[in-house]
Amino acid sequence: MKPLSSLTKAVFYFRAMRYLLLSLLLIPFLSEAQPLQPQEVQIPMRDSESLAADVYVPSGCSSCPTILIQTPYWKNWFRYNLPLDVGTDINNSPYAFVVVDWRGFYGSAGALNGQPNRGEDGYDCVEWIASQTWSNGKVGTWGPSALGVVQFQTAKEHPPHLTCCVPVVAAPQFDYLTYYPGGAYRTEYVEQLDALGYGLSTILQANPYYNLTWQFAENGAWYPEEMDVPFFMIGGWFDHNVRDMWNIFPAMVQNEPTNVDHRMLFGPWTHGGHGSAAPGTAQQGDLNFPAAEGWETEKAVAFFAYHLLEQQNGWQNEPRIRYFQMGRDEWLEASEWPPISQTVNYYLGSSSDISTTLGASGTSQYSSDPTDPSPTIGGPTLRADLLQGPYDISGTVEARSDYALFETEALTDDLSIQGRINVKLFVSTDQLDGDVAVRLTDVFPNNQSVLMRDGIQRLRFRNGYSQSDEVFCSSGQVYEVNIELDDIAHTFLTGHKIRLLISGANYPRFDVNLNNGQQMYTSGDSIVSTSSVHFGTNNPSRLELPVVMNVSVGNIDDEPNDLNIYPNPATDVVWVEMERAQNANLRLINTLGETVGQFNVQGSRLKFDVSGLKQGIYLLEVEIPNGVTNVSRFVKL
Repeated sequence: MKPLSSLTKAVFYFRAMRYLLLSLLLIPFLSEAQPLQPQEVQIPMRDSESLAADVYVPSGCSSCPTILIQTPYWKNWFRYNLPLDVGTDINNSPYAFVVVDWRGFYGSAGALNGQPNRGEDGYDCVEWIASQTWSNGKVGTWGPSALGVVQFQTAKEHPPHLTCCVPVVAAPQFDYLTYYPGGAYRTEYVEQLDALGYGLSTILQANPYYNLTWQFAENGAWYPEEMDVPFFMIGGWFDHNVRDMWNIFPAMVQNEPTNVDHRMLFGPWTHGGHGSAAPGTAQQGDLNFPAAEGWETEKAVAFFAYHLLEQQNGWQNEPRIRYFQMGRDEWLEASEWPPISQTVNYYLGSSSDISTTLGASGTSQYSSDPTDPSPTIGGPTLRADLLQGPYDISGTVEARSDYALFETEALTDDLSIQGRINVKLFVSTDQLDGDVAVRLTDVFPNNQSVLMRDGIQRLRFRNGYSQSDEVFCSSGQVYEVNIELDDIAHTFLTGHKIRLLISGANYPRFDVNLNNGQQMYTSGDSIVSTSSVHFGTNNPSRLELPVVMNVSVGNIDDEPNDLNIYPNPATDVVWVEMERAQNANLRLINTLGETVGQFNVQGSRLKFDVSGLKQGIYLLEVEIPNGVTNVSRFVKL
């Protein structure tokens, strides 16, 4: 891990300002509109300090709901473009806006007094707003990234006048795996956070193992039961907060009060901050998603209108989860995440193939030179000098020779996945330590290899992340490694291929392993390692994909009126009862769309044996002579 030079820090700091401008889509407005002239105020805090704030009140407003934005990136930028399609047209806004500099940043720099409690500061801001003559007492919060995290911290304090929250690409957790995924330090991420003024690197580097410090931090940042106002969380499949958002949201739903309905919108978006890509834009890296453009604003506007303006706009009928299925480029709905899918094993094999069939044993080698690591191209990056999002890596990463590559044949049908991917590998290396970095790509018919997911595992941490778990490698010994990749909703289209690259680095997204087995994150001699991926019967290296039902027959009905399946789930025998079952045809279908059983029912009741089926989810298609088709699910245990 290389320390930042003063020049590099200065460059990062300059780019950080550009980061905010682009993330809020300010640039187009700078040359076209005069900045707003808000009222500049000091909001008193409970410790007698005060925070600098800009107050925007529409003309003629005598009792308005308010949008509160708390930012560490300088409140003045919002004078060029308020969010939610307001821009600089504040007088036609139904809301007042209050934008506050965080304690210790910009106009509030002088208020820093010990370790700030940003939740308490947020509480005091909400209640100050509610006491103003132009306020009707309803306060909503909005903001991306750090501006989103502070909304969770504010809600945790339960200010009485907080009505609802819209955090964008944000989650409140502060946990070990966020900063050390697979035990490997997230170099570029922490460097960018340092450049933005957070100064986390010192404490992070002092705690490279999972320990009591991490336990304390994680416990303090996990409080889903405290979110007692409606949240509308907005995320992006190419953001770096995917895992944390999908971990916290179901816990919030499980703990929500009876009068609160949390919602989630997940689009094909990056975190934003540099370049043109941000939540809501169509262009994301090398891919374009016009069907998702602007949805993050449209839905947030509807959410605020329902909760702050009390408009009966149908928001209460919005699905719990609305997500974008990439590849097919369509919005889908779900009541929980992930939707019903089946884990299907795609085994690595000889001739660099990936298939659902476990083949003969073999190995594939790759080398890793710490002085020339495999480079980061795209992915969920944050640092301003790196590409962010889904980029073609065929001419960069794949133009090198330091990786093992496996891929499917060109798909003969669409393959849709929804959920979290696991990569299970059996590897060996000739050094004491090493990293196993994986990249999952969608290979287009024109041979573009577009990065969809990546991950890493440091071999010394293959058994766990505490110092007592640390164990080094023996040359030639085969070790099982599991690398969990972030959730995704993506369809690999007909004619495309699924490709998996395995290398010893992905730098600077992750710290470079010197392969020497010595103390991490210190200078020392680097060693070129040679590692092997083992596959086949004895070492079934594989992709474990959450595959969606691939059927195009009838309408799936969880409870058809004339069809009863029991027991469900089942272990050995399933009974099917139907009201209209004279001469009905039944077809049993697995998650790959394959027919695994066919039956004909002359009466109204059928019993069939499922003991020989693999565990998982199946569809039962029932077709009666009048042409009506029902499809229902059952689970084999």
